[in-house]
Amino acid sequence: MSASTQEDVGGELTVRHAEDARGGAFFVEAGGERVAEMTYTRPSDGRAVIEHTSVSERLGGRGVGKRLVLAGVEWARATGTKLVPRCSYARAVLTRDPSLADVLDDRAP
Repeated sequence: MSASTQEDVGGELTVRHAEDARGGAFFVEAGGERVAEMTYTRPSDGRAVIEHTSVSERLGGRGVGKRLVLAGVEWARATGTKLVPRCSYARAVLTRDPSLADVLDDRAP
């Protein structure tokens, strides 16, 4: 089973979400190409490991990477999922803002 959601991040850029039983991604497409994405795996129910975040240089300075992480936070809250940020960028975003601590899983990845 897969799920897909989307959220506008300004202009023509929309954060989309697709997942299956093993994991998923939050991503932005432009011209049919993924220009930004944050991928995660699902090692168990209620837990997601953020593996990688990447944003095309074309989108630099627009806050797209942070929007991907925040979209993941919104999803985690809505689904009762705890996040393990293996990705250094996602870890930095999540640990710098105390209001996001509720979605962090304190167990080791």
